[in-house]
Amino acid sequence: MSTTEAERETGAEEPPRKGKFTFPSALTVLAIVTVAVWLLAFLVPSGQYDRNDSGAPVEGTYHRVDSGQSFVDRLNDLFLSPVNGLYGIQDEKTSLVAPDNVGALYGSAGVFLFVLAIGSFITVVFATGALDRGIGRLAHRLRERGALLIAGVMAVFSVLGTVEGFAEETLGFYGLIVPLMLALGYDRMTAVGAIILGAGVGVLCSTVNPFATGVASSAADISLGDGIVLRFAMWFVLTGVTIAYVIRYAKRVRKDPERSLSGFLPGDREQSATEAAEVPGLTRLHKAVLVVTALVFAFMIFSVVPWSSALTGKADARPYGFELGWSFPQLAALFLCAAVLVGVVARMGEQKLSSTIIQGAADFVSPALVILLARGVTTIMNNSKITDTVLHSIEGIVKGTSSGIFAVIVFVVNLPLAFLIPSTSGHATLAMPILAPLADFAGVSRAVVVTAWQAASGWMNLWVPTTAVTIGGVALAKVGYDRYLRFVWPLLAILFVLICGFVALGAAVT
Repeated sequence: MSTTEAERETGAEEPPRKGKFTFPSALTVLAIVTVAVWLLAFLVPSGQYDRNDSGAPVEGTYHRVDSGQSFVDRLNDLFLSPVNGLYGIQDEKTSLVAPDNVGALYGSAGVFLFVLAIGSFITVVFATGALDRGIGRLAHRLRERGALLIAGVMAVFSVLGTVEGFAEETLGFYGLIVPLMLALGYDRMTAVGAIILGAGVGVLCSTVNPFATGVASSAADISLGDGIVLRFAMWFVLTGVTIAYVIRYAKRVRKDPERSLSGFLPGDREQSATEAAEVPGLTRLHKAVLVVTALVFAFMIFSVVPWSSALTGKADARPYGFELGWSFPQLAALFLCAAVLVGVVARMGEQKLSSTIIQGAADFVSPALVILLARGVTTIMNNSKITDTVLHSIEGIVKGTSSGIFAVIVFVVNLPLAFLIPSTSGHATLAMPILAPLADFAGVSRAVVVTAWQAASGWMNLWVPTTAVTIGGVALAKVGYDRYLRFVWPLLAILFVLICGFVALGAAVT
């Protein structure tokens, strides 16, 4: 990601036109939600569950309590909600959150710093030009092998999507991919499908994507590596299905151009694959940067996976000696060090490296702010003691359902939430404190809830018009949005069924 990740998290797109409604940014949505929840807390009765030794609510123990808050106290909570969302401390005795309390950190300071750190790392990687050129070289080398080109580009984009949330960065590849697809006898829709769906299905099945899985896992109070086996299996199957879908369409258009959903513009049919502009080759520095980047993400995966649980299938298995058990503080330090390492390998120089690291952190302030605002909402709910009341009301809805049905309900419920809150990080931080304890009541792993949530967010982002990836992509490819919807809806239906199957299976085996 680069500056565009911040745009995706805040819902930023092109400047609004006069008289035309534009969907508000995630910051605005969360500011409205903050005030709405604050007002709602005056109407919702206060209550709480008894807690076990690990701090999780005990099913069936909900009871009404007095919040003990005056109007001034509530007004102070609203005023300090962003601050509490960053470094609020939860008092051990009263459970109230405030910046000057003594107790455990309730705010999202660790995740906040992690987002800035990985933002710096990714920005440094993109500044070297290695990743862009590497993908460009792959596309050019496969320019005369159509199906393999589509599969190769989509596979690379999907890997980047599942590992680091690669999405808006794809906008820079339309100038390369569209001419190549046309030169191979395909249409513009084939290019759109390869780019948007390739990266999108990777994000949908995020295995260790820090902006989706990472933030959601932190909010659910589990490790980033929990549930990685299920997410990897889902990524492998859904990526394969998506690639096959695009290739099938591409072959159909190549055989009969009249079946193209996008049509052809003047000059589209006259291009030749052999005339496609050649991308400069990878230098030794570029290759070194790509190797370092791959090793960093591989090490991140190794450091967070609970290997004993993953290999034995037992959640309480004793950790192996080589397990690191890293979380966000260690990962933040890892990516800061990795940013410096990439800069040194690429011979960027001290001044350019320093400015790029700072610029990267600055570009990612927006999604980081979204996270603390969302966490601020939960502090208001916590201090007014309505979190457990909301949880209790939802418990009544899902109570008695099977684990598989419960997982599907979590996926479906999050679909409209993903539309209303365009930030994946904000959506996760806001929803997980409610959804994660429900998994405990249903006897389902919290990792399944994380997987169901991120699948809902990723599925919606494949088509909703509020994302720059979709609207920007079809605009760059000169394809109508309505035609893109006609192209993608059968795949959306297929993915919907597969996702429901995977989350239900994941719930059943846990």
